[in-house]
Amino acid sequence: MPFAQLVIGPPGSGKSTYCDGMQQFMSAIGRKCSVVNLDPANDHTSYPCALDVRDLVTLDEIMEEENLGPNGGILYALEELEHNMEWLEQGLSKLGEDYVLFDCPGQVELFTHHSSLRNIFFRIQKLGYRLVAIHLTDSYSLTLPSLYISTLLLSLRAMLQMDLPHLNVLTKIDKLASYAPLPFNLDFYAEVQDLNYLLPHLDAEIANTNSDTTPASKFSGLNRAIIELIEDFGLVGFETLAVEDKRSMMTLLHAIDRAGGYAFGAAEGANDTVWQVAMREGRTTMDIRDVQERWIDRREEFDELERRQWEEEAKARDEAIRAAAGDAAAGTGTGTGMDTGADAGPTDEMEEWENMDALPPQGDSGVKVIRKNT
Repeated sequence: MPFAQLVIGPPGSGKSTYCDGMQQFMSAIGRKCSVVNLDPANDHTSYPCALDVRDLVTLDEIMEEENLGPNGGILYALEELEHNMEWLEQGLSKLGEDYVLFDCPGQVELFTHHSSLRNIFFRIQKLGYRLVAIHLTDSYSLTLPSLYISTLLLSLRAMLQMDLPHLNVLTKIDKLASYAPLPFNLDFYAEVQDLNYLLPHLDAEIANTNSDTTPASKFSGLNRAIIELIEDFGLVGFETLAVEDKRSMMTLLHAIDRAGGYAFGAAEGANDTVWQVAMREGRTTMDIRDVQERWIDRREEFDELERRQWEEEAKARDEAIRAAAGDAAAGTGTGTGMDTGADAGPTDEMEEWENMDALPPQGDSGVKVIRKNT
C-alpha cells in the first residue's frame, strides 16, 4: 500500500523547498520517495520530478488561449487535470510502492472551496494511496495577531474542505528569532490555546493601524466571534519545521507517519536501518518547549554548539580516512580478497545521517508565474 503527502499552502510558505528537503531526507533514511508536481506555474522545481503536470498542461498556454489571468489559469489547469485523470493514474502506476510527495499550487481557493483539487485527491485515494494533507504556513504569521487569526481560519477551512488526515505546519521556524518578540510563548500558538488572551493584542493592532479613522472597539465583537468559532471546532493545531534541521525534519515525519498510518505498517522489512526503526518507534519526538528554546530563547547558543559538533565530527571523519589510507598503504588486508569489498560497501547509517547537512536552504518557494501583459 503506497503512502503520499499532499503538500498545500499559500504562496511563499515553502512547499517546493519542503518537497525537495523531504525527498532528500527520506532517501537518507532508506525510503524510496518520488515527487509529483501538480502546480502548472512551477517551472523552476529544485527537485527531480517523477511526474509533472506541465507535461499535460502549462499555465502560459492556458492564459493565452483562454484569455485568463494567473489565478484563473491555475484553476482552469486543475479542472483539466481532473478531467484527464487517466494521465495521472498511468504516471503513478509507474512509481510502484514509492512514497509520493504531491507539490500542489498555492492558490488558497483550490483547497478552501474549489472542488477540483479535492476530487483529484479522492481519485488518488481510490488508487490505494494512504494520504495525508500537509498544510504549510510561514511562521511569520505569528508576528501579528490578525495574521495569526487569518491563518487559523484558513487552516480550519482547508481541513473541512479536504476531509483527509491533516497536519498544519509552521515553516521557517528558525526565522522567528529575527522578528519582533512574540507576546506569548510558542506553545500558545502551536497548540491554539485560550485565544481570548489574544483579544487585547488584536485591539491594539487595530488601534495602531487605524488610529485616525476607526476605533478598535468597533471590531471587538467580530474578533470575539471569530475566536469562538475557531475554539468551538477545536480542530486546528500546528507542528513546527526548520527544513535544514535534521531533528526537526524527523519529528515532523514521525507525526506524518502516525497521521497517515505509515508508523503502523510500512513497506520496510527486517533489514531496517536504525533510523527506520527510530521513526516507527517514536524516538524522534520534540516537545514544543524544546522548539522554543532551540529557535527562539537560546538560538545562538545552540547554533554555536551545533557548529562545534560538526567540526568535531568532520575532524573524526578525516582522521578515520587518513587511518584507512595509512593501513592501505602499509598493505593491510592485501591478499585476502576482502579489502576492496569493505571499502566499497554501504555507508554506515550514522555517516548517511551526517551527510544530510546538505539539505536545501529555505527561501523562495521556486514558483514562478508567467503573467500576460495586457
